[in-house]
Amino acid sequence: MILTNEAVFIIAIVAVAIILFGILLSFVPVMLWISALAAGVRVSIFTLVGMRLRRVTPHRVINPLIKAHKAGLNVTTNQLESHYLAGGNVDRVVNALIAAHRANIELSFERSAAIDLAGRDVLEAVQMSVNPKVIETPFIAGVAMNGIEVKAKARITVRANIDRLVGGAGEETVVARVGEGVVSTIGSSENHSKVLENPDLISQTVLSKGLDAGTAFEILSIDIADVDIGKNIGAELQTEQAEADKKIAQAKAEERRAMAVASEQEMRAKVEEMRAMVVQAEAEVPLAMAEALKSGNIGVMDYMNFKNISADTDMRGSIGKMGKDKKDGQ
Repeated sequence: MILTNEAVFIIAIVAVAIILFGILLSFVPVMLWISALAAGVRVSIFTLVGMRLRRVTPHRVINPLIKAHKAGLNVTTNQLESHYLAGGNVDRVVNALIAAHRANIELSFERSAAIDLAGRDVLEAVQMSVNPKVIETPFIAGVAMNGIEVKAKARITVRANIDRLVGGAGEETVVARVGEGVVSTIGSSENHSKVLENPDLISQTVLSKGLDAGTAFEILSIDIADVDIGKNIGAELQTEQAEADKKIAQAKAEERRAMAVASEQEMRAKVEEMRAMVVQAEAEVPLAMAEALKSGNIGVMDYMNFKNISADTDMRGSIGKMGKDKKDGQ
C-alpha cells in the first residue's frame, strides 16, 4: 500500500503533536492539578508551571497543602514554597501543625518553620509536648562528707517547650545539669546513710534549682531510679597519702644514709692522709740523726743507746702480741 504525500504529512503532524503533548504533561503536572482541584484546593496551572521554573518540586508543596487544607489549617502556597526554597522539610512542618492543632497547642507556621530550619524535629517536639519524654542518666557518682562514694541513677521526665526550641539547649545540657545537682547534693550530705535512707532528697534538691532554664525542655520530675554504694574514697585517699609519706620518709632516710657514707669515706681519707704524714715524718728521722752525728750534736754512744731503746721497744711489742695471740687461741 502506497501512502500519498498528504497521508505522510498528516501522520507526521500527529506524531509531533503526541510528542509535544507528552513533553507538556511531563513539564506541567496536570494530574497533581486535578488532585488539588478534587481536594478543594484552588491552585492555578500557571502556579505549577512557575514552580517548575523556580526548580521547586510541585508535589513536595501541593501534597502538604492538600493535607493542611483537609485538616482545616490556613496555609498558603507561597508559605510552603518559600520554606521549601529555604531548605526546610515542608511535609514535616505541616504534620507538626496538624498535630499541634489537634492537641490545642498554639503553634504558628512561622514558628514551626523557624524550628525546622534551626535543625530541630518540630514534629517530635509537638509529640513530646503531648507525650513527655523520659531521659535516663547513667550512674552518677558523688562522695559524701564521710568519704563514702554513692552512685545514683536518675530518670528525668521532660516536656518540650516550643517557645524555647529555637536557641534552647538540648538533652545533653539537661543531663549534665542534673548530674551536677546530684553530685553536689550527695557531697553536701554528712553521711552516706542519709542518702540511702531518703533518696528523694536528691530529686527534691535538684528539682528546686530550676535546671531547665535556657533549655528547650521543661523538667516535670526527677526520680531516683537506683542508688548504690561505691568505694570508700576517704580511706583510699588516706592510704595513698600514707604511702606517699612513707616514700618521702624513705627518700629522706636514704639521703641521710648517703651523707653518712660520704662522711665516713671522707674521714677515712683524712686518716690515710695523717698516716702518710706520719710515715713521711718517720722517714725524716734517720736523716735528722745523720745530720746530728755529722754536725756533732749527738755522740756515737747516744746513737747506740737510741738503737737499744728502739730494739727493746720492738721486743716488748712482739712479746705482748704473742701473749695476746696465745690468749685468743685458748
